[in-house]
Amino acid sequence: MPEEIVNRVAQSGIVNLDPEDFYPKFEIQELDIKPWLFQGLLLKEKDFRASLAEHDWLAYKGKHVCVYCSSDAIIPQWAYMLIATYLQPVDCEFQKGTKEEFIHQYMSEAIRNVDYSTFADARVIIKGCGQHPIPDFVYLELTKRLMPVTKSVMFGEACSTVPIYKKKK
Repeated sequence: MPEEIVNRVAQSGIVNLDPEDFYPKFEIQELDIKPWLFQGLLLKEKDFRASLAEHDWLAYKGKHVCVYCSSDAIIPQWAYMLIATYLQPVDCEFQKGTKEEFIHQYMSEAIRNVDYSTFADARVIIKGCGQHPIPDFVYLELTKRLMPVTKSVMFGEACSTVPIYKKKK
């Protein structure tokens, strides 16, 4: 009779935590207003309004749009208000800032909303690689929040972990 294969990792009581679980699950698109500026630096109201009127706003339908300006131009607040009047009817979510800033904000909130008591006295492995680039702050925040409740925190995969924290006995 063949010997039964035993998954020792599953029996070890180790809990895997994947930072990608906190990553947005929807499409994020950036909208840079620099191309609508005169020489990439100056907002001329008439030209700006014309550019907004000609833009294909339906391309943002169902997406999360991050509105920003990649140049060092001073953009008046009313310019963002005008952009909002075009994005609102398109059925999309939008905010001011870059995609990177939005992901930071989104993931920070998701990490804050975790019930860390579910990790009480657990040995936790924080997964290290995946499909999306995970910002470094995520690993810092997860470690900070797990340390008070867990037995240990490790980084990597079950077959090859880097020990990070172990509760003193």
